[in-house]
Amino acid sequence: MADLPNISIDKDRLWSSLMQMARVGATEKGGNCRLALTDLDKQGRDLFVSWCKQAGLRINIDRMGNIFARREGRDPSLPPIVTGSHLDTQPTGGKFDGVYGVLAGLEVMRTLNDCGFETDAPMEVAVWTNEEGSRFAPAMVASGVFAGVFTEEYAHARRDAEGKTIGDELKRIGYLGDVPCGGRKLGAFFEAHIEQGPILEAEKRTIGVVTGAQGSRWFDVAVNGQDSHAGTTPMARRRDALLGAALMVERVNRIALKHGPGGVGTVGVLRVVPGSRNTVPGVVNFTVDIRHPNADSLASMTEDLHASAAAVAAQQNLEIAVKEIWHSKPITFDVDCVEAVRRAAKSCGFDGLEIVSGAGHDACYVSRVAPTGMIFVPCEGGLSHNEIETATPDDLAAGCNVLLRAMLSRASA
Repeated sequence: MADLPNISIDKDRLWSSLMQMARVGATEKGGNCRLALTDLDKQGRDLFVSWCKQAGLRINIDRMGNIFARREGRDPSLPPIVTGSHLDTQPTGGKFDGVYGVLAGLEVMRTLNDCGFETDAPMEVAVWTNEEGSRFAPAMVASGVFAGVFTEEYAHARRDAEGKTIGDELKRIGYLGDVPCGGRKLGAFFEAHIEQGPILEAEKRTIGVVTGAQGSRWFDVAVNGQDSHAGTTPMARRRDALLGAALMVERVNRIALKHGPGGVGTVGVLRVVPGSRNTVPGVVNFTVDIRHPNADSLASMTEDLHASAAAVAAQQNLEIAVKEIWHSKPITFDVDCVEAVRRAAKSCGFDGLEIVSGAGHDACYVSRVAPTGMIFVPCEGGLSHNEIETATPDDLAAGCNVLLRAMLSRASA
């Protein structure tokens, strides 16, 4: 392994690949919209697969549409060392969230090809389906199937707002593979990602050594009152579902502050029925996302959410139903993989900062079935899930070089 410091990725090639992929689903403000399993997602997948084939990688696609691009090692019987992330985006997403981890993995493979470097274990780049969860809930559903959290049947039946299912859309775009999802051993999994937060930039550090991820719980909340005439219904006699929802939004914020500094709470979607200017709303549906790095605190936040719903319902003469649709427990990544990232950062000349991910990632589910680690690089202003999300070529290259060395430390004797 003494020759590893002489191996370095091609910064310009990595950046060029990122910018080419960014043209697929480009938005006016410089971001991307490639919702999972849309025609644009297919275009992005097709482009990635074409690049992998040019690099001599063998493609396998499983029944969840997860893509695995394999570079063989000296011993094909060894479990592969895998990296990757996702190509789908938020509706107003950026150019780097997810896609950086995929194309950093591809750049690792291209670099090894350039050097003629042969690893003992095979190496793979993975593209996980529907990581974002913005079209189909829950998020990270395909890596969840791989880890045994969800069944294929459950995942295939997930519907978008138009009633289209994951299974049907996989067939439609040609990415319903015939390989079972999961059930095979990985030697290790590493995911490179922009931080999506402000810590690395604030600390003036280039590499985040991710030790784990905070837990998340997603809820669908339905508020039912009575729609009625806005001019003739006295204020004291109203059963205003939107007023109840507004009070609940404030309660979500209060719950997160109560469980600070680790707690966060977000209401991201709110739908009002009937949606008429001169009608008191009778039904409101909204989403709640709560997160905390401590499992007990996350459970307490959940209890507070249910208690708040009961209190607001009684106060406003409403019916409020809170349904949990997803729960991802706080994650601690594999000690050896974390150490591999730490050593790789040091060998590249960086003092890695230990950090807990505030966002969920496919690595969180994969960590249930394989030794896992993550690498963060800064993004400007900590801004992500936004069209103006950005990162520098130098930082992205640094993270990719750390990824290269961490993977090689597990793939070669």
